[in-house]
Amino acid sequence: MKKILVPTDFSKEAENAIKVAAQLGEKHGCELILLHMLDLPLVQLNAGSAPADLPEAVYFMKLAHKQFEDIMNQPFLQNVTVTEMVDFHDINTGIKEVSKAHDIDLIIMGSHGATGLKEMFIGSNAEKLVRTSDIPVLVIKNEHENFNIEEFVFASDFENDNKETFKQAVKLAEMFNAKIHLLMVNTVSNFKTTASAKVKIQDFIKGTTFTNYTINIYNDETAEKGILNFSHIIDADLIGISTHGRQGIAHFLNGSLSEDLVNHAKRPVITFKI
Repeated sequence: MKKILVPTDFSKEAENAIKVAAQLGEKHGCELILLHMLDLPLVQLNAGSAPADLPEAVYFMKLAHKQFEDIMNQPFLQNVTVTEMVDFHDINTGIKEVSKAHDIDLIIMGSHGATGLKEMFIGSNAEKLVRTSDIPVLVIKNEHENFNIEEFVFASDFENDNKETFKQAVKLAEMFNAKIHLLMVNTVSNFKTTASAKVKIQDFIKGTTFTNYTINIYNDETAEKGILNFSHIIDADLIGISTHGRQGIAHFLNGSLSEDLVNHAKRPVITFKI
């Protein structure tokens, strides 16, 4: 891992994400790119001027750089290589374009989650990002003075399309010297016997050289509740899950387990795009 992107709106949640990124950057020699997006109203952008020429844009650009100055002077960034960026775009498209242009290995994003009507109609930026990003997204909810992963839950249905994401999870676990808890959640609508579930997981991981793992079958009302409850029981440091990146009507009808976890989990969540 060489480059970490941290989108920031200069909120407390974003600062929590920057602090985690700084710890990883210092420990593993990663470069940090801090990105602030100026998402200007379309009515202004359609006026015929380039975004940077608009008086409002100039004002917010100067304000963003001033806020970056304050961040750059924080002690937690003194031992890492940091680049600041301010760009004009909608948040999620801009993050994806910057990630591709700069060969980003990991996106770390702060979130306070979303609940009720906000979750239904608006959602959070983190929720939208985990749905569309091709790069692993680590979502941070709280401040971590010492971000260290020892107990890592990897929840999956253990179908073959998850094998590449499992490889990414293993790389992350090896980086932290963490134990992976492979988790299949049994629900009434998607039930397997313990014996058949274990066989499925063992077939899934066949051939891997990674040995620091446990196999777990957990029964609950929903997959989300099962993941959250199991993670609470073992006091997991991180939850990992694959995402199909559903969009449009398919997303509206089927929902997304990864987005629900990002919104509702109190501990860090990392998503891997299938």
